[in-house]
Amino acid sequence: MAETHDTGTSQRVVFVDLDGTLIATDTLCEAVLLSFRQHPVSCWRAPWALLGGLAPFKRALAELVTPDAEVLPYRQEVLEFLRMQKQQGAKLVLATATDQRWANAVARHLDLFDDVLASDGKTNIKGEAKLAAIEEYCRLHGFEAFAYIGDSSADVPIWRKAANVHVVQPAPALLRTLEGFCQPSRIFGGKPGRIGPLFRALRPQHWTKNLFLFVPLAMAHDVLNVEKVVAAVVAFVAFCATASAVYFLNDAQDLEVDRRHPEKCRRPLACGSLPIYYAPALVVLLATVGILLSAWTLQPWSFAGLLVLYLLTNILYSMWLKRKTMIDVLVLAGLYTARILAGGFATDTPVSEWLIGFSVFFFTSLAFAKRYAELARLADEGRDAPGGRGYAVTDQSLIESMGSTSGYLSVLVLALYINGEAVKELYAFDWLLWLVCPLLLYWISRIWLKAKRRRLTEDPVVFALRDPASWIVGIMTVALLILATAPWVGHGP
Repeated sequence: MAETHDTGTSQRVVFVDLDGTLIATDTLCEAVLLSFRQHPVSCWRAPWALLGGLAPFKRALAELVTPDAEVLPYRQEVLEFLRMQKQQGAKLVLATATDQRWANAVARHLDLFDDVLASDGKTNIKGEAKLAAIEEYCRLHGFEAFAYIGDSSADVPIWRKAANVHVVQPAPALLRTLEGFCQPSRIFGGKPGRIGPLFRALRPQHWTKNLFLFVPLAMAHDVLNVEKVVAAVVAFVAFCATASAVYFLNDAQDLEVDRRHPEKCRRPLACGSLPIYYAPALVVLLATVGILLSAWTLQPWSFAGLLVLYLLTNILYSMWLKRKTMIDVLVLAGLYTARILAGGFATDTPVSEWLIGFSVFFFTSLAFAKRYAELARLADEGRDAPGGRGYAVTDQSLIESMGSTSGYLSVLVLALYINGEAVKELYAFDWLLWLVCPLLLYWISRIWLKAKRRRLTEDPVVFALRDPASWIVGIMTVALLILATAPWVGHGP
């Protein structure tokens, strides 16, 4: 068994892999998604280049797009090691199977590498091909030995020839292979698990939004109907699966934007803790589970049809509509309202026009609040406009005006409903419902005050779930609805 030793300053050249080693992602997968988003028509010509191999395919994509090297998820531990080697006099060479144009972009951004070896559109330098390129480079530059930093079994032929072996997050099987012929000089972390990042990528905290499916049942005072409650639970599960498919799609589409966000940069796809190639398969799997579950268990098929419409609308939103000013807000409000309609379809419970009207104005206000918080953050960062959106920070005052007005209009719709004759059929003591109006006025005003003071996250619903005052308002509202129906409450004035 040959042993390798870290020679410190005596090591003259270090070759560094890119995908999975220097960065916690795959540039080819990034480029495929980026080309699909930026060039949805011309990107379909790129797969024809696969007939000539991976290198021509990568070059075809490189002619369309280049991933933003500034926001790629770099492994800081590897970067610190390379900077130390650079200070000690080592020559650093980026040796990667990615296309030359993408590799050059990374090298320019980091300003750390002396040279770049990458695929040139004809040869995909991976495995033996990369080893040949490294050996040729060493021969031309007079290096008798080299160190190599990699992460996968494709790098084994290179490690067999390397004087120093450095491994990034190796799988146990790879470590056993390496131990058969060398002792790695340095191991950068262990193989990360996938279950935790996968669960976080599903965004289970956002499943609470799907509780709106139970609203029609509650408003119809039919929550003790076991058959309908079971149907609502099934609908909830189906909607959660479909919504998680949408979240995966959004995360895959918004990689570069999320990486610039102070919180979204920690999402599994954005930070690289979950491989990008998981996204397409999980989108299809989760959407299929949600739609088939609803089609097989819920009759009539109106709920399944609405779920399909919800999915298609989200796809359009992710790829196009979210960049359309004002239309994106109306679509978001519509997607929230669709949950209430879906709850009515699943339980065969009529949804009144009053509830739909209230929901449209209420959720429009929350959608505007979401956009306002996003623009406020960008203004604080000194940026003019969000990536992938149609707004500018100068639109804040207009959005604030329209958002708060929409919220107050929802309270007006509620007041008109309470004042109508239909409410007396459902609530024996409807006068108690008037107390809900000031509670909603308070909550909507508070949401916008929080947004104005930069204390609102970019998802008001998630904010409300973590906000004690919102819980108090919610509990008081539910209590008033119950009391307005209960026989033990005395008659109003």
